Amino acid sequence: MGALVTVDGYNLALEQGTGVATYARNLTFRLGALGADVAVLYGKRSSMGSDPLLREITFFDAERPLPKPLPRALRDMRRLLLATGGVRAVEVPVTGQVITDSMAHALPNARHIWNLSDLYRLAINHFKWTGRRLRVRLPGDPALVHWTYPLPIMVPGALNIYTMHDLVPLRLPYTTLDNKRHYYRVARMLAQQADHIVTVSECSARDIISLLGADPARVTNTYQSVEVPAEIAAAPEASVRQDLRAAFGLDPDSYFLFFGAIEPKKNVDRIIEAFLASGSNRRLVIVGKDGWGSTPDGRRAARLLPEAKGDWLSGYSDQVQGRILRMDYAPFRLLISLIRGARAVLFPSLYEGFGLPALEAMQLGTPVLTSTAASLPEIVGQAALTVDPYDVRDIANGIIALDTDAALCGALSDAGPRQAALFGAKPYEARLADLYGRLGVNLGG
Repeated sequence: MGALVTVDGYNLALEQGTGVATYARNLTFRLGALGADVAVLYGKRSSMGSDPLLREITFFDAERPLPKPLPRALRDMRRLLLATGGVRAVEVPVTGQVITDSMAHALPNARHIWNLSDLYRLAINHFKWTGRRLRVRLPGDPALVHWTYPLPIMVPGALNIYTMHDLVPLRLPYTTLDNKRHYYRVARMLAQQADHIVTVSECSARDIISLLGADPARVTNTYQSVEVPAEIAAAPEASVRQDLRAAFGLDPDSYFLFFGAIEPKKNVDRIIEAFLASGSNRRLVIVGKDGWGSTPDGRRAARLLPEAKGDWLSGYSDQVQGRILRMDYAPFRLLISLIRGARAVLFPSLYEGFGLPALEAMQLGTPVLTSTAASLPEIVGQAALTVDPYDVRDIANGIIALDTDAALCGALSDAGPRQAALFGAKPYEARLADLYGRLGVNLGG
């Protein structure tokens, strides 16, 4: 077994997951394939007691709600005072006594699971109080800790590297709810103090160097891997057709698809406007949970959604609503069928550090319309149709081209998998091994 490497479980613990959760999970599998001994450090509110079985049971239990504000504030203050010298995580034994089959698809590849109750909340409060990273001691002695998000935490005695996917809270502050002052302080501190900064595109690397003053020699772009399981990606066309008809009442090639969080940077309001302006007879399918800013604010789409509240499609006419199918969530296998059956995936995002949905669609051979902004041209190359994400007419013209030009769609379908292969598991492993090797960590032992 190779070097012990710890990955944080900050996003892995989220019920619905995020793009960062996908990144972290894929990272654990690639590290394991390279021979590393992988551990994951969680911050779940679960038992830290001496009984191993109870630690396992409560770790896999549903997340307990936070205490009410006053007890929570008192508890937070007590924990802050006790954390001045550092805190210690405990091991969560995975004995098989707790049945985890239903969550297997979301679990990382790890030989060790460690936990420190409410770790990430404690770390944020500690940084606000002290301006320093929280020091965490672990049951093992990892050679390297790979934090998959800019978190104000460190493990003494290990190399601590941090992935910054993008600087959207600083570049497009109006598109996120992050506390910008806190985010900037943490990101700038890590840019100066981390052993290394990892990112996922040359665009993000430039932002980190220019906005945070990071030393270019201490910033490495490894990109990330795009991994759709082969048994799902290669399901027969008849199976895809059956999924679409039975689950959604759709036929292949009869709709355009957007999937992802419904939040300002995803540009969903302009996607809808452009789709309606295109005059396409196909439908628009939107798959994604409401995030912050999911209801149009009235400045851009008031003429379309004059009374939109909650379910923001309710403001459309019945005729328009019939052309737009909206769902909060689709199970992974059905989502893959939706992607494969789409005429094209629409992803004209305002800003992405990497743009995983675009590459997932390209890997599956579905044409993609994406934007000329941030990292997306770098990631999709010549294998997608790019448009100005701020120009509704340009997006509409792109939809019209995909709607009417079968040859264009065929060319993009052929080019997409070749471009996505540049970001496959093996190229990603090579980039990881090179980075870790430069830092003195031999993953294969």
